[in-house]
Amino acid sequence: MVNALDQVPPDFLRALGTLRKARCRKELHLAEIPAPARLAPFAVALGAEVMAQGAGAPAPPLHGPAAMALAAAGTGEDSDTELATGRFILLHDPEGSAVWDGEFRIVTYIRAELEPDMGNDEMLGTVAWTWLVEALENHNAPYRAAGGTATRVLSESFGTLSERPGTIDIELRASWTPATPDVTAHLEAWSDMVCTFAGLPPLPDGVTPLPQRRRN
Repeated sequence: MVNALDQVPPDFLRALGTLRKARCRKELHLAEIPAPARLAPFAVALGAEVMAQGAGAPAPPLHGPAAMALAAAGTGEDSDTELATGRFILLHDPEGSAVWDGEFRIVTYIRAELEPDMGNDEMLGTVAWTWLVEALENHNAPYRAAGGTATRVLSESFGTLSERPGTIDIELRASWTPATPDVTAHLEAWSDMVCTFAGLPPLPDGVTPLPQRRRN
């Protein structure tokens, strides 16, 4: 962490200012979290989660996993069912990086639970990656050198926990280099990605929703 503003490169200060301008979806609970110290000389990290809303909070009609989670959680105001979670990390190295192909790098992580019977869907990873690319394009967020992995995580319970249903989680880990220090559109695109993983409407035209997940 940086202790004095005069030690922070102007480009990184500018990037921090553009993050504050981002208009993220209201369903997304966004907060600053400790940034990794070894990935770059300068970094900032944001954590996010999308929760199922109780009856006390008006919300638009939901589809897919969000609707299922809300139904399973009941209508109490204290509902705390998590639909999706994620991290957004902005790295900066004033010396530049050949691996990044630039001085900035955005690293992201998104996780959401799916229907167990969707775990063998061969298109699941492709859908997750396509959504990332389309979100950046829809928000006109210029980037290069994008890469990532989509992982399906199977959880099974045994013994005294055998009554718990199995779950399948989709995890997307990705990174890309923003074309400029202005990363407002990048955070807004990522915000939409997390909400889409959670199954919240509306979906932009041409975007394929992820398969539904079950909540018990």
